[in-house]
Amino acid sequence: MDKEGILIVVSGFSGAGKGTIMKELLEKYDNYALSVSATTRKPRPGEEEGKAYFFKSKEEFEKMIAKDELIEYAKYVENYYGTPRMYVEEQLKAGKDVILEIEIQGALKVKEKFPDTLLLFVTPPTAAELKRRLAGRGTETMDVIEYRLGRAKEEAQGIEHYDYLIINDRLDECVEEVHRIIQGEHRRVSRNQRMIENIKRDLKGE
Repeated sequence: MDKEGILIVVSGFSGAGKGTIMKELLEKYDNYALSVSATTRKPRPGEEEGKAYFFKSKEEFEKMIAKDELIEYAKYVENYYGTPRMYVEEQLKAGKDVILEIEIQGALKVKEKFPDTLLLFVTPPTAAELKRRLAGRGTETMDVIEYRLGRAKEEAQGIEHYDYLIINDRLDECVEEVHRIIQGEHRRVSRNQRMIENIKRDLKGE
């Protein structure tokens, strides 16, 4: 059986709880690896190289772009953020299922380069619940909440590009559902061509 891991992109509305789901998934199961992004922003206190991010200078990052060493990248507020290809490919070859937590534009870029990528979109059960969760954080102004809801309206237009919709109502059930979907994906016929060919060959007595 082919032991190579699956590349998974998780996107979702701000406040949908995708970060919490990924954290729980990584703590509960050891076959997942969370992709570490590269960035040109300065490290914040407590952030470690290779854990929080791979920290790069602007020149280093632009060299990575030129050499096609990033699966996807974007620029936010004068800083670059991107997914290093080498790290992801190493983890996949080691048999880890690699999770990228990125937004829709990045997800579609990843799907272009890696057509077998599994795309998951996380949402609360209703728009009212999304608004309640954003307000319930108590850390953001009403202007920021309205901005995030505006972004959610835009992001909702791209949900059809995803393979599975993950409804984050009860966290524990949601984590188990994500795990089941990913494990089921390993059994997809298109991902097991080598094994199928071996079975066919053995049945022929070759």
